[in-house]
Amino acid sequence: MRFRALFAALPILLAASAATAEGVSPRPEGGWRVEFSQGQSALSTRDRHALAGIAQTLAPIPAGRITVQAQASGPADDASIARRLSLARAAAVRDALVAAGLVATRVDIRALGRLEPPADIAEILPPGVPRATPGTR
Repeated sequence: MRFRALFAALPILLAASAATAEGVSPRPEGGWRVEFSQGQSALSTRDRHALAGIAQTLAPIPAGRITVQAQASGPADDASIARRLSLARAAAVRDALVAAGLVATRVDIRALGRLEPPADIAEILPPGVPRATPGTR
């Protein structure tokens, strides 16, 4: 019962989060989105600060996995480039969350590569928020 109450309150927690900065924003479906420049996987100092706030928001949630899924708008004719870049982005976001105090064993990463439409993002999905179903890569 306690977990149901927590999951029922989760959308409110996510919407009320103050952890936004340039490049990091709340997703309408829940969770957060980190935007990257095309071809880049490095996080700015502002993004790291925002991710530290998100880690503090997620750390008290007692159970459930956090997923970081990333995409890249790499060339359509070479899926491996987009897959590697999206993996680097997901790892960078995970590492920033862990550095800010989130337990590493609670964070899964998914490298989605290039999806349609192409995007240069990583998404942080707390427990209870639906995960993407990969489309065309």
